[in-house]
Amino acid sequence: MQVVERGGFSAAARACRMTPSAVSKLVARLETRLGTRLVNRSTRKLLLTPEGQVFYDRSMRILADIDEAEKSAASLDNPRGLIRINTSAAYGTHILAPVLSRFLEAHPGISVEIVQTDQVVDLLAERADIAIRAGPMASSSLVARKLGETALVIVASPGYLARHGEPRAAADMERHCRLGFGYVRALSDWDVPEGDAIVPVPAVGRVSASDGEALRHLAIGGTGLARLAAFTVREDIAAGRLVQVLDDPRTRVSEAFHAVYVGQGGHLPARIRVMLDFLSEHGRVS
Repeated sequence: MQVVERGGFSAAARACRMTPSAVSKLVARLETRLGTRLVNRSTRKLLLTPEGQVFYDRSMRILADIDEAEKSAASLDNPRGLIRINTSAAYGTHILAPVLSRFLEAHPGISVEIVQTDQVVDLLAERADIAIRAGPMASSSLVARKLGETALVIVASPGYLARHGEPRAAADMERHCRLGFGYVRALSDWDVPEGDAIVPVPAVGRVSASDGEALRHLAIGGTGLARLAAFTVREDIAAGRLVQVLDDPRTRVSEAFHAVYVGQGGHLPARIRVMLDFLSEHGRVS
């Protein structure tokens, strides 16, 4: 392409930072592989053969398509494609769902597939582009953007507390059904005051669930006590569906949320970058 556009081997060699003889050998090697002459050489002029003209025209279109493909993949102006998001039911319900329409309106070329699970998944195995995870970040090859922190609060329904009484110390917890997650979490035990001490109480009971939204509905239904992210129960507390208990400054704990993704050496598709930027601004927890 450079030889044709610049009118000779010497000019093409300068553009490609090669020697004229190296450029000449490459063109000759190409002709040998194709089994046809592409250019007629003379001391003053270089002319394309008919076969060379066809090859040049096709090559022009191919390189233009590659250039367009690169611009489409890298440009933030019009990102396109599917984004697979793996998220907890709580984050998906209370944070992502209310704002996702704004993202889709701003980026009509992008579609989103949401898979909800509270358990940690392998992004590559699940073909997920982004995962929303709660708790401390383990050391891994993944890259993370922090989406804020939320307090963990212990709640129960007014009806449940009327039947079983309100717990005020660790000693009271034995008579209460404590709703827990059905898998190991980094913050599993509940820190409960007992006089001047703080006692870790395991979240064990007759009912466990695999996601926070199920525990929230169980608590609203009067099944027992649940420790949940504050952003998921804030409206329930304000509406009187749930009551916060055991709120002691010494036992307050928070949980961080992150959007994690495969860094790919620092290079991300535009569709992933714009979603991460959107979540950083509109998908924060508190």
